[in-house]
Amino acid sequence: MPETATVDATGDSVDYSEIDDQALITGEAVALDLRPAGFVLRAAGAAIDFVLYVGLYLIGLTVFLTQAAAAGLDEALIRAISIAGVVLFWVVAPIVVETVSRGKSLGKLAVGVRIVRDDGGAIGLRHAFIRGLVGVFEVFMTAGGAAMLVGLLNSRAKRLGDLLAGTYSQHERFPTFHTPVYGVPVSLTEWSQTADVARMPDALSRRIAQFLAQARGLSPSTRVRLARDLASEVSVYVSPIPESDAELFLAAVASLRRDRELQAITLEKRRLEQLRPVLTGLPHRFPQRLDS
Repeated sequence: MPETATVDATGDSVDYSEIDDQALITGEAVALDLRPAGFVLRAAGAAIDFVLYVGLYLIGLTVFLTQAAAAGLDEALIRAISIAGVVLFWVVAPIVVETVSRGKSLGKLAVGVRIVRDDGGAIGLRHAFIRGLVGVFEVFMTAGGAAMLVGLLNSRAKRLGDLLAGTYSQHERFPTFHTPVYGVPVSLTEWSQTADVARMPDALSRRIAQFLAQARGLSPSTRVRLARDLASEVSVYVSPIPESDAELFLAAVASLRRDRELQAITLEKRRLEQLRPVLTGLPHRFPQRLDS
């Protein structure tokens, strides 16, 4: 990636030095926020799948050997069926599950990850087939030791099957974030009853909303500086200016503008409802025809 800032098609400056070399970038030069799963999550999901497939194989083998002994089957036939069971539970089953579920399994669902292509798309039979064949060696035959070693040596925690198939494990489970809704602070309640807050530019309103939503994650000095700068810009549209903290002032202004714009939209909707009979009604004595 170049380390100099360039200008994209929209005229905005883009600093490519801040973009990860492995980030997925669209044709519009937008880096998608796709988080690869960490090594611990991958190991936990693989352990669940390992126990599941091996457990199912052992249960099936135990049942089969019991029935075979009772039926007196030939020893060579028993060995052949046992080998077929290994192929079924350790190769075919993982491939079918990942293909049908588009990169998921019981272990991956439990930890919230999914196998995707390097370009972020869903995997197909070819990717699942390569991963399944290689997984016999690095997951089942080495009890995950080979996969662990390879996963620790790359940034996306890929195992050998992922490197050959061109896939990686994507983290799909994100914490739910609720945007905080601010009201008028108690100290500015009396001021808000007589304050005159004019309509502000949309860009300034968005900056205020973004600041209030992200204020808790900012350092104290940055939080105070941004609040003062925004309050200085907002003061042009407010009269009178209260003697208050800059951040509380911004919260009060945002709340007042939100309430007044909601009131204006509500009144406009009521007027349109009153005019609906006139706007949608037919002319005088014009027949009402039913659609056939």
